[in-house]
Amino acid sequence: MPFLRARSVAASLLVLVSLAGCSTLTSWFESDKGGKIDQRPAEEIYAEAKELLESSSYDRAVKLFEQLEAKYPYGRYAQQAQLEIAYAWYKAQDPAQALAAIERFIKLHPNHPNVDYAYYLKGLITFNEDQGFMGLVGQQDLTERDPKAALSSFDAFKELVTRFPDSKYAEDGRVRMGYLVNALAQHEIHVARYYQKRNAQLAAANRAQATIKNYPNSPAVEEALAIMINSYDQLGMKDLAADSRRVLALNFPKSRYIADASPAARPWWKIW
Repeated sequence: MPFLRARSVAASLLVLVSLAGCSTLTSWFESDKGGKIDQRPAEEIYAEAKELLESSSYDRAVKLFEQLEAKYPYGRYAQQAQLEIAYAWYKAQDPAQALAAIERFIKLHPNHPNVDYAYYLKGLITFNEDQGFMGLVGQQDLTERDPKAALSSFDAFKELVTRFPDSKYAEDGRVRMGYLVNALAQHEIHVARYYQKRNAQLAAANRAQATIKNYPNSPAVEEALAIMINSYDQLGMKDLAADSRRVLALNFPKSRYIADASPAARPWWKIW
């Protein structure tokens, strides 16, 4: 009899352990980053997440959209949730998270009906007009920064207007592309002026020449020609300087650089 009681106790313990294991497994299965997956219908979860997004509760909105995607991974709401997550991170001023989310959406759904918006949002994420206070005071703008983000933004907008020319986002994309082209060209001018100040005249002339070649319709072409004139003069290359001056006079007859192609003085207060 003691032996039978021992077996009974052991069996009971085994059942309890099994039940505890099932309970733990169920909790793990239901959990999503520490919380239980929302069991409501997809449209209800989406509606609440959208309300949170519109009320600027971006972190909470993202978490709810993620739960929606976890609960209904193959539905249309899950696909829309991926877009909304990217937008939420964009509004929360977290470009790294936003870019990762939108690139994931484009990779997973290249033929989605809203993929034009995805490319537009990708362009916006890396587009920066520098409207901050320090940018205003120091006149630091896109032209004095690493152009990698601007190039990424341009490529996204180019993909948008090329693949979806009739998209409602295409016109704004074209406008932003124009701004980015001018900014990228001006960035090249900034680098060329940097070389000039360090008396690297040949490097300055080559950079200016590349600006004209790569951005022929940009307003920066005028200053690029002035840099070439000044640099060639400094190098004693009078023929090249004269040729550049003739091109400048032909294309920009009212340019102030015709009389003096030296670099413009920086404002006294611009110390960086």
